[in-house]
Amino acid sequence: MDKTFKVACVQNCATDDMEANISATEALVRAAASAGASLICLPEYFCILERSDWAYFDKGFEADQHPALTHFRNLAKELHSWLLLGSIPVKFKARKVHNRSHLIAPDGKLVAIYNKLHLFDVAIKDGQNYHESSSVAPGDRAVIADLPWGRLGLTICYDVRFPQLYRALAKAGAHFIAVPAAFTAKTGEAHWHTLVRARAIENACYIFAPDQPGQRPWGRRTYGHSLIVDPWGVVLADGGEDEGYIVADIDPARVEEARRMIPALTHDRDIQRAEC
Repeated sequence: MDKTFKVACVQNCATDDMEANISATEALVRAAASAGASLICLPEYFCILERSDWAYFDKGFEADQHPALTHFRNLAKELHSWLLLGSIPVKFKARKVHNRSHLIAPDGKLVAIYNKLHLFDVAIKDGQNYHESSSVAPGDRAVIADLPWGRLGLTICYDVRFPQLYRALAKAGAHFIAVPAAFTAKTGEAHWHTLVRARAIENACYIFAPDQPGQRPWGRRTYGHSLIVDPWGVVLADGGEDEGYIVADIDPARVEEARRMIPALTHDRDIQRAEC
């Protein structure tokens, strides 16, 4: 916990052209590695953003055959960097996929996987409707992994609205929590910065939140503004609205410092259901 390191969050504007997405993302990963990042985090669905939710299964791959996973495992080994593949869709069953994060070590080995727990079934006032559960099967467990600098909790996008997951990860020893996303522009403008900073402050941990920016030819627009936030809630880097990457220096000792000053993790109490 006395080691400092650099983390990067990549933000690419993925379309339904996987080959082009992989190529563009590889260039950003290489640039982030050249900037000194030891851990490089990619957004949710960085390799493919389909026009139709059903296409993730119909045009998809089993986990061990997914071209993005193979490609970036080789790249991690070449660059000798930790890579968090924010998420890729992998075939599950009954025409559904898992929305899955993969953590890859510098030797190319797969260290951890996490299937998104909370699925984005919402109706936004401007007419945008999403029903992620129609094509995605939810995960069934929280996941935490060991890095050389501390413990990393894995979450994805809509999970950020469920603070109990982040509390569980922090109590399990997470010093950092990743929130790869393809946040809608509408909800991102309203809530993204507040939610990400709140999860950092509540749990006195770093948040690494790579988010896709930009508009797709078929109209879908994502918010961007990838964030790296420290345990006191300070935004160390903001990616803005364009494709690119952000880098920040991370000092794991800041986590213990913040938790000593405000030891909220030790003050939780069991609350009974409110009576009406």
